[in-house]
Amino acid sequence: MAEVKSHEFDGFLKRKPLPVRLFLIYGPDRGLVSERAAALAANSGVDLADAFSVVKLDAGEIGNQPGRLIDEMNAIGLFGGDRLVWIRNAGSEKGLADALEILASMPAGPSTLVIEAGDLKKGAALRKAAETSSQAAAIACYADDGRALQALIDQELATEGLRISPAARERLVETIGGDRLASRNEVRKLALYCRGKELIEEQDVEDIVGDASAISTDDAIDAILKGDRDGFMHAIQKIVSSKTPIFLVLQGCLRQFQLLELMRAEMDEKRAPAAQAMATLGRHLHFRRKPIIENALKTWAGPAIRRETQRLQAAILQSRQRPALEDTIAMQTMLATVLQSARR
Repeated sequence: MAEVKSHEFDGFLKRKPLPVRLFLIYGPDRGLVSERAAALAANSGVDLADAFSVVKLDAGEIGNQPGRLIDEMNAIGLFGGDRLVWIRNAGSEKGLADALEILASMPAGPSTLVIEAGDLKKGAALRKAAETSSQAAAIACYADDGRALQALIDQELATEGLRISPAARERLVETIGGDRLASRNEVRKLALYCRGKELIEEQDVEDIVGDASAISTDDAIDAILKGDRDGFMHAIQKIVSSKTPIFLVLQGCLRQFQLLELMRAEMDEKRAPAAQAMATLGRHLHFRRKPIIENALKTWAGPAIRRETQRLQAAILQSRQRPALEDTIAMQTMLATVLQSARR
């Protein structure tokens, strides 16, 4: 079937029964990918506590062997009944894409397949295999927009019988949104902090959410751009204490260098100053961050930015291929970038 847009998922999940049994969930919001994969797994009808009915694999275990996944999908449970095959950390594995294409060409069986993947580009083999088949669904997961964040806040606070003031809501929305799982955890932490109160005020948000917000992620990225090793380590400590994945900082760092690359290219092409490139391509940036990014544009040349962007991309690929070393890869890569900035 056609791709299920990010905002269409809730309606899609309510369909009984679901029209397909092969699901690819992908996108840059890893928390939302995990959350939606879990919702589909729960909706499959399989007892998730039954180890004989649920098979969880890392995409690296499939590698270039599509037969491994096909065998798992065609296997019969020890006590009969439906089975669930759940694949995590998928990316560019050829065997996984080939297996999905083969399964999608076969009549639907008793097993459900859920694949969690990263941010797949249009035309990627795995994404193409799901989008072009009537037997599979490709579900996109992008960062929450304003409406989705409002719904998330209302949903979590309603379970605790709490209301939130307009100023507090505005402050909360400013500090969450980069990752669905991290955002939900922050709202739940706020609800727990304010349990017993009738109304959440702005100060409550400042007290409990401030150090674990998206702003702390920006602090880490800004420290990287400034070459401030101590500032970077302090920001990372806050991120770790909030249980926000370090991968989000690495991903944010890549996006920042991609933006720097665009700005630097405009400066070189038009022989324009950094301030002009900022005015054209950096309107969405927080005013406090603009001097840091403008200084980075002055100190980083175009070729150096491209090399750093490629290195960050390679690190993200490595972290997906070796999920057990994700935090180590992210930290080593970002520390190297901090040193590069400091030298400049």
